[in-house]
Amino acid sequence: MKKPQLRVILVHGMGRTPLAMLPLAARLRAQGFRPALFGYVPAFERWDGCVNRLKKFIEKHTSTKPFILVGHSLGTVLIRAVLPRLTRKPSACFFLAPPTRACRAARRFAPHFVYRIFFGQMGQRLADPAFMDALPMPDIPVKIYAGTGGPVGRFSPFGEEPNDGVLAVQETLLPDVPVQTVPALHTFIMNSKWIARDIVETTNVIRQDSSQKSEFRRQNEEI
Repeated sequence: MKKPQLRVILVHGMGRTPLAMLPLAARLRAQGFRPALFGYVPAFERWDGCVNRLKKFIEKHTSTKPFILVGHSLGTVLIRAVLPRLTRKPSACFFLAPPTRACRAARRFAPHFVYRIFFGQMGQRLADPAFMDALPMPDIPVKIYAGTGGPVGRFSPFGEEPNDGVLAVQETLLPDVPVQTVPALHTFIMNSKWIARDIVETTNVIRQDSSQKSEFRRQNEEI
């Protein structure tokens, strides 16, 4: 029996727009996915309002259909916040360059007037250790993609740490969540053809495993 076409909700990062996710959306569409792009503007939105709007967006575009969530940077933080509010869980989440703690870049720029104006309350949340540490841990399959295209060495703010120019790899990690490093910069990591291909392959494996488990349960219920 043919599997239902998979929906994918894509959530862009801070300072970007849904247009930034179009190349990834196009590659996923070419593989049979049905993408929907969620947009937000940190300068004009409060955190809770944006999370609630994301919840409604996901529910509207997925209905009873299977789906996955893909986020970049701040988009991954929004996804972590919305997961406990969803009645139906995604098959998997894919996090591109996710800040998983109050990263040094956000802490450095958060006090500055221009940062506060352009990124508002949402940008301040990224610099708040208590907020970041309290984010829910996903209870579904998750994969992280961390960029390593940033500068290292004597004049780099990251020293010798692998980084994407904004986040050190260490700032993207979550306990027991697999991470794949990619030679990409933070701002453009979503353009990686390899990531698009890996999302497709990983999703297919997860769905196949889920189908086998469902069939196993059904057969045992009939016995």
